[in-house]
Amino acid sequence: MHDLTLTAAVLLCVAAALAGWVDAVVGGGGLLQVPALLIAFPQLAPAYALGTNKAVGVVGTSAAAVTYARRAAIDVRLAARLGSVAALAAVAGAFFAAGVNSEVLRPVIMVLLLAVAAFVVLKPQFGQRPGGAVTRQRVLAAVVVVGAGIGFYDGLLGPGTGTFLVIGLVAVLSMDMVTASATAKVVNVGTNLGALAMFTYQGTVLWALAPFMAVFNLAGASVGARMALKRGSGFVRAVLLVVVTVLVGKLALDQWGT
Repeated sequence: MHDLTLTAAVLLCVAAALAGWVDAVVGGGGLLQVPALLIAFPQLAPAYALGTNKAVGVVGTSAAAVTYARRAAIDVRLAARLGSVAALAAVAGAFFAAGVNSEVLRPVIMVLLLAVAAFVVLKPQFGQRPGGAVTRQRVLAAVVVVGAGIGFYDGLLGPGTGTFLVIGLVAVLSMDMVTASATAKVVNVGTNLGALAMFTYQGTVLWALAPFMAVFNLAGASVGARMALKRGSGFVRAVLLVVVTVLVGKLALDQWGT
C-alpha cells in the first residue's frame, strides 16, 4: 500500500465516516471519499480512488440498507429486483466508462441536478407523503429508469447516484423521502457491487486500505440511517438540497476550474 501519514489517515477516517452518513441519508458520499483519497495519495490514479471508494461505500450502504429494512416500511422484493437490474447495468456502464468524454457529460448532469433542486424547492410537498398505488406500469418504469438507467450511470460516471435514485423513486413510484431513501440504499448496494466487480477485475482497488476506511464508513452510515428514520422526510429533503448544491459546485469546479 502507498505510504500513509498520520494526517492522511485522520483525513480518510473523517471522510469515510461523513461519507457513510451522507450516503445513508440521501446518497452522494463519494463527493467526500474520492477527493479525500486523492488528497491523501497525490500520485494515486483516479481509477484507484473510484475503485476503493466503491469497496468502502458498499459496506456502509449495505449496513444502512439493513437498518432501513428493519425499521422502514419498504418493499424489499421490489428493492431487490431494482438492485439486481442496477447491478448488471452498472457493470455495463463501467465497461463503457473508458470511452466517455466527461467534459461533455458534466454540464448535462449539472443541468439535471439544478432542475432537481428547483423542483424540490418549488414543490415543497414533493416526497413528503406517499402517493397512489404502485401499478405494474410504474414498476416497469422504475426498472427502466431507476434500475437500468441510473445503474448504468453509476458505472459510467457515478457522482450523485444515490441522489438520483431517491429523486427517481419519489417521481416514478410516488414514495415519500424516507421510503425512497431506504429503497435507494438497497438499489445502491446493487450498483456498488456491479461497479466494484469491474474495478476488481481491472485491479484498481486498494484492498489493504479499504477495510480500514470501511469501519468508519459503517459507523457513519449507521448513524445516518437512524437519523433519517427519526427525523423524517423533511430532514432527508433538506440534506438532499445541500448534497445537490455541493455536487453541482464540485462538477462545475471539475469542468471549469484550473
